[in-house]
Amino acid sequence: MADYYTLLQVPRDADQEEIKKAYRKVALKFHPDRNAGSSEAEERFKEVTEAYEVLRDPAKRARYDRYGKEGLRGPSGFQGGMDFSDALDIFMRDFGGFGGLNDLFGTRRRGNRPTRGKSLRLTLPLTLKDVRTGVSRKVRVAVLDSCDPCGGSGVKDGARPRTCPTCEGAGEERVVERSVFGRFVSVTPCRACRGEGSLISEYCPGCRGEGRVRVERRIDIEVPAGVSSENYITLRGEGNVGPKGGPRGDIVVILEVAEDPRFRRAGTDLAVEVPITFAQAALGDRVDVPTVDGRTWVEIPAGTQHGDVVRVAGEGVPELHGRRYGDLLVHLAVWVPTRLNAEQRDLIQELRELEESPPETMDSQRRRGFWSRVREALG
Repeated sequence: MADYYTLLQVPRDADQEEIKKAYRKVALKFHPDRNAGSSEAEERFKEVTEAYEVLRDPAKRARYDRYGKEGLRGPSGFQGGMDFSDALDIFMRDFGGFGGLNDLFGTRRRGNRPTRGKSLRLTLPLTLKDVRTGVSRKVRVAVLDSCDPCGGSGVKDGARPRTCPTCEGAGEERVVERSVFGRFVSVTPCRACRGEGSLISEYCPGCRGEGRVRVERRIDIEVPAGVSSENYITLRGEGNVGPKGGPRGDIVVILEVAEDPRFRRAGTDLAVEVPITFAQAALGDRVDVPTVDGRTWVEIPAGTQHGDVVRVAGEGVPELHGRRYGDLLVHLAVWVPTRLNAEQRDLIQELRELEESPPETMDSQRRRGFWSRVREALG
């Protein structure tokens, strides 16, 4: 198996947020719901989940960085590789979303009980403004509905299905195997009728015996304020109808919040960098800054230093299902012109002759890089 960092496509110094975001992106690519029946995708899904489970844990990550995979051997390691069901549980645990992903894949048929329809997935693109206010969307989606002419039975009008002679209507086959350990009985869906218990003599011409036809439906999606790309919305009973009148599956809406190049988001707070001139920093001023909804004015105190932060209360994004809004953190960057005309050069030369010398030392807070202070301010 490839290196864990390579599997997740992250650098070795990636922080926890980067690792989680990268795992979600790669895991969705190989998720079984997007790669039905692909053993290769299933194996890759297990591998990237194993990598994520190690790198998200500081202790396991430290052992892996020092000793490689051999350093993970032990009760908490993955000596034999991660089990597929465990990989699914981990994905559901961390990315289940507020709407939940339970029953995402529907239920399997057992005997001749109705099969639940397969759930559908769709991606809903959102903007940061949608996140701040919440949004209602109407989308069209193709689903399988029950065939009207045959009522979902798949049988031609007037014809009747006949009992399967192989399983005698049970929908199951019992296979007896003998070994040195004794006799084992396994129960599997009947191969002749595929677990239906009956065989169709004449198929419905509208659905060709499937009992379902594909139609386009319009669905309403209510997205609450405060969501992120880690959230899902599950629309219960809105997906495909099951074969032969089985119950509907769900529609799982994956939320994809586009990054706004103006802002950096951390929880409910937003950060924005605003350039100001030396004169504005020294004398103070009132400057126009962008917000998610438009723009607002911010007072800059005299003596402002490069990297100082002005907090604008309530201009961030709200808590999910909460009432409190985060803040907008305005990071002030003193802009130095690269070209001066003669008059500007003379004035600055005059200022240099009059200004005081800077202090010999500056506190450690101001010596640090700009975005390191942004990260610290955002928590």
